[in-house]
Amino acid sequence: MKIRAGYDIAFKCLQDVPMILMLSVHPSRHGDLLSPHAIQTSPGVGTRDYLDAFGNVCTRLVAPSGLIEIRNDFVIEDSGVPEPAAPFAAQVQLQDLPDDALVYLLGSRYCDTQKLADLAWSTFGSIEGGGQRVQAICDYVHARIKFGYQFARGDRTASEGHAERIGVCRDFAHLAVTLCRCMNIPARYCTGYLGDIGVPPDPAPMDFSAWFEAYIGGRWYTFDARHNHRRIGRIVIARGRDAADVAISTAFGQAELVRFNVVTEEVVDDSSVQLAPDMVMAPRAQSRLQRLMA
Repeated sequence: MKIRAGYDIAFKCLQDVPMILMLSVHPSRHGDLLSPHAIQTSPGVGTRDYLDAFGNVCTRLVAPSGLIEIRNDFVIEDSGVPEPAAPFAAQVQLQDLPDDALVYLLGSRYCDTQKLADLAWSTFGSIEGGGQRVQAICDYVHARIKFGYQFARGDRTASEGHAERIGVCRDFAHLAVTLCRCMNIPARYCTGYLGDIGVPPDPAPMDFSAWFEAYIGGRWYTFDARHNHRRIGRIVIARGRDAADVAISTAFGQAELVRFNVVTEEVVDDSSVQLAPDMVMAPRAQSRLQRLMA
């Protein structure tokens, strides 16, 4: 399967503002790219990429005073099959976990494990098996929180989401991640593209999505507490402890988000693919508002 994905984002700045963008496809998917993948800006500004502590591609730039437009439009190959399920995956004993998974057992900015530990153990402690336990957590979160874009709030923690029972995809992910960590299952927050492939189209405008991965059965498996079923064509951009680690943009100054469009769609006819016209290409090689910011 081929998927066209990308974005068209614009900020308005009152003065020059240094920014960090996390908008590049994760390095683990670079081999699947079928077209050039590079951040373009108008006006053209200098950019520089680096890898953060979690292996995500981050882009540094200084947005000039006025309007800056940021765009990417690319085609990527995908298996076209639903992501694997893990009903019989065992929970890995703490002493056997790989060193780099241990950080995903700890509380973090939005995943306040200390406030939900008793709830987690009383609700999921009797469930055997890692896969069944994580799925039970997804079922619980899916039923607990009511989804709505009008419920977006950039500073809601997992325990607050549990109490308020409303939220967007990041709140579903934060609560599920937190409950997994309370049960000694490493869980990490993910953000990226998720189109309406193999499911009825969502009438709401396309957006970036949030989900999580749990380490069970000796590997990382994808889970999505909001949709709560296996999806096709998920494209990861970044992984971290929670949303604070994978903010789409971080501005060190006043930068008003004035346009935000995302596209993720299956390519059914190669001849119909019309990638967006190039803007001024940023000199680098490869690579709704409040809730997108940390």
